[in-house]
Amino acid sequence: MTKQFRRFLAAVALLVPVAGFASEGGVHLDKAPVNLRDVEGLQRGAQTFANYCLSCHGAINMRYNRLQDIGLTEDQIKANLMFATDKVGDPMKVAMQAHDAKEWFGATPPDLSLIARSRGADWLYTYLRGFYRDDSRPTGWNNLAFDKVGMPHVLWELQGIQEPVYKTVKGHDGKDEKVLEGLKLVKPGLLTQVGENNQYDQHEFDKRVGDLVSYLVYMGEPAQVKRQQIGYGVLLFLLFILIPITYLLKKEYWRDVH
Repeated sequence: MTKQFRRFLAAVALLVPVAGFASEGGVHLDKAPVNLRDVEGLQRGAQTFANYCLSCHGAINMRYNRLQDIGLTEDQIKANLMFATDKVGDPMKVAMQAHDAKEWFGATPPDLSLIARSRGADWLYTYLRGFYRDDSRPTGWNNLAFDKVGMPHVLWELQGIQEPVYKTVKGHDGKDEKVLEGLKLVKPGLLTQVGENNQYDQHEFDKRVGDLVSYLVYMGEPAQVKRQQIGYGVLLFLLFILIPITYLLKKEYWRDVH
């Protein structure tokens, strides 16, 4: 066995536990309804981002004028989405100073330009819908996807208040212990309402969060849809134009040989 092959096996052995933990551990992630071709949904997501996220989190890789790519006019951007600057060509910076944020929250809120590419759309969708009341936390909130999170639930007025639901299980030592089973909405918000069997319906809130996640995905790569369209065009060109021409050229070259 060569030294390089032994090193390869060692690297694979190190990765196996990590992969197993990522697939088996942690909370179940709900599928995010991302649709980058839904222009109206992206506009709603941009509005939600500007109103609820941009006060603490910046997006320095995204300029306000790029929002014209999703159908917004410059006047609409200035009137509804720009709160920290008056220049439409500026990046989406947060007005709060980094040292103030660290003092107030214990850590500087991360920039969200590439958060969808680093965390994943499904994680963001689960995280934004997974806040619940926890009086032991400084902010009064905790999260299913991010235990002991430092961020407060900025969308609580839209969703309402959720409380944890626990179940009792046997621990490794044989003693009973409480395990978080899920969340229950106990107070409705602006986008939640009473549905069947007096259960709260969160469909509208989930849709708003889906729009926000779609915008975060769009912000990580604004040219994604155009890139895909170009890719489809290239494939069609190869399949229906270049390949037939190449085949006919090949027949012409080899015609006298046969």
